[in-house]
Amino acid sequence: MSRPTGRVLTLLELLQSGGTRTVAELADRLGVEGRTVRRYVDQLIDLDVPVESVRGRYGGYRLAPGYRLPPLMLGDDEALAVLLGLVAGRRAGLTTELTASETAAAKIRRVLPRHLAHRLDALLEALAFTDRPGEFDTPDAGVLLTVADAVRHRRPVSIRYTDRDGRRSERTLHAYGIVAHAGRWYVTGRDASAGADRTFRLDRIADARTLPGSFEAPEGPGPAERVLSGFATAGYRHEVTLRIHGTPEQIRARLPATVATLEEHEPAADRDPAAERWLRVELRAERLDWLPPVLAALDRPFVVERPGELRDLVAALADRLASCARQT
Repeated sequence: MSRPTGRVLTLLELLQSGGTRTVAELADRLGVEGRTVRRYVDQLIDLDVPVESVRGRYGGYRLAPGYRLPPLMLGDDEALAVLLGLVAGRRAGLTTELTASETAAAKIRRVLPRHLAHRLDALLEALAFTDRPGEFDTPDAGVLLTVADAVRHRRPVSIRYTDRDGRRSERTLHAYGIVAHAGRWYVTGRDASAGADRTFRLDRIADARTLPGSFEAPEGPGPAERVLSGFATAGYRHEVTLRIHGTPEQIRARLPATVATLEEHEPAADRDPAAERWLRVELRAERLDWLPPVLAALDRPFVVERPGELRDLVAALADRLASCARQT
């Protein structure tokens, strides 16, 4: 490859990275004069690459918006970042379609230089994960993009939703934000028909349409915090109230925000927020048998306020542990 041709390709890569590049910046990166940059730009235009000239003090050159540039030009670090992102997203369930991430990775792999492709293959073969990929219900790409646009422009959106019991409904939602959590996508916002904040799984939305009008997002917790608190206060069979002596960090290590809510049992005006104290812990659960081992693992003093069934389960676990400790 001749040196001028190599510089033209470098210019193309610089423009592909986005934004407007000044002539001075491009000349410095290419090691040429400004008039040579203009000549290289003319060569790209002759090859039907839509390079736009931007006038003004901060003007220069840029690629036309929406232009898809074949072939894809990625540096070593960029290719590694994209492929690892696709692999991690597929394992975490954070894709709209599993086959889409696989075909995208294959396309990138196919256009890479041989030496780089072999190095990336070696990395992916050597890479191990500490968890196994699960079966994820991924959202429809059109639904995801429609809801995201409604969030950005604060527009109401009509959704057709199927809940966990199979009941179908059509709702008008003022969507505050989209949250990815534990391998699933959620949207949180104001359900106009219910007159309350709700969180919906995006993979259970069959259709989404933007409606006329606008709304103001409320102040207070962000979308992620709203989703987590919604999980902790969801309706389940058992309502549990505990008092635990410790710091919030110690308690959250075993009972995260998705499971339980914390509040001061005995508030004090000048208390150190990192100090150990009695905290009231509330949670809801379909079953109680998992809680005694969790409370034992906390290794903190605690009191079960309700339900009485949980006290019996804790006592039974204590008897089993004591019995095992006495064995020789």
